[in-house]
Amino acid sequence: MKFSNPFRTALVATLGVGLGILLLNSIQTLSTILLYVGTALFLSLGLDPIVAWLERRRLPRWAAVLITILALLSVFAGIILMVVPIIAGQISQLVTTIQRIVESGEWDDPVSTIKDWLHGTFPALDVDAVFTYIEEWYASLDPGALSETIGGSIIALGGALIAGFTGAFIVLILTIYFTASTPSLKKAVYQLVPASKRDRFIDLSEQVTDSVGYYVIGQVTLGVINGILSAIFLSIIGAPFPAVLAVVAFFFSLIPLVGTLTGSTLIVLTCLIPGLGSPTTALIAAIYYLIYMQVEAYVISPRIMNRAVSVPGAVVVIAALAGGSLLGLLGALIAIPVAASILIIYRQVLIPRQNER
Repeated sequence: MKFSNPFRTALVATLGVGLGILLLNSIQTLSTILLYVGTALFLSLGLDPIVAWLERRRLPRWAAVLITILALLSVFAGIILMVVPIIAGQISQLVTTIQRIVESGEWDDPVSTIKDWLHGTFPALDVDAVFTYIEEWYASLDPGALSETIGGSIIALGGALIAGFTGAFIVLILTIYFTASTPSLKKAVYQLVPASKRDRFIDLSEQVTDSVGYYVIGQVTLGVINGILSAIFLSIIGAPFPAVLAVVAFFFSLIPLVGTLTGSTLIVLTCLIPGLGSPTTALIAAIYYLIYMQVEAYVISPRIMNRAVSVPGAVVVIAALAGGSLLGLLGALIAIPVAASILIIYRQVLIPRQNER
């Protein structure tokens, strides 16, 4: 007996460690699938308030889901049908501009042209030192390895595009399924809770799912506002590719905290492209986005988000940074509603229990 107990303990501990390693490896292997499922579930919770609103208008569940999905697909199809011709026209304009520049001989000596442009645009910049550094770096590269790297990068880019379209299609199918079966999924989860605590659990769960749904709607609203205002303003100042840049502003606005700043930076840099934009246009765009980010942060976002999720500003920053570090873009997106859910549990479960003691 003295030898069997330590052996049994060691055996159980070994099996426990092995099971933990197996679970971690399984999660890592299925990370892409879990990402698809999490994204689809997040989007379906964002569509659920719309479905619930239609149900309150005496529509059956299947009709409300069908109308919501068709409306969502119609909006995206409309955006594509409106934007793609504009993008095609602007790409044609870009090709024409490049052809005109090549035929005019302005870029016969591209290095000198770029140096002259940098000297005129950034007078304080030591252009010669920058180009010397670039030449030394390029000379240190192995041409064979560079060709292999470029070829591999092109193949990887093509594979990433195919994987992205495939993933988007899978997420769309899962979103439709989750949206249609949300009540049954909730009911199945609720049945796992003891009957004595089920009502309280249902109440908290509904508050959590509602906060997630309203957060998604609020974030999309911010993106739509930024996209529309960007399209109008960039068209007025004559920025290159205003339709494309408006779409960039919309999608980057969906990312909390850093999304608007990142999208605005890309737009301003696009306005600096020689032959398409100008430093004046880029400066005007930079001033506009600096003002817009202040208005969004202190006026638009609080009015929209306070109705969706009530989360202190410091918690928003910490949650978004932590979520982005753990799960990347998806983590940054879901971090704020997760923080709101934790606050709901903290305020309505933990604090009342502490007050009862």
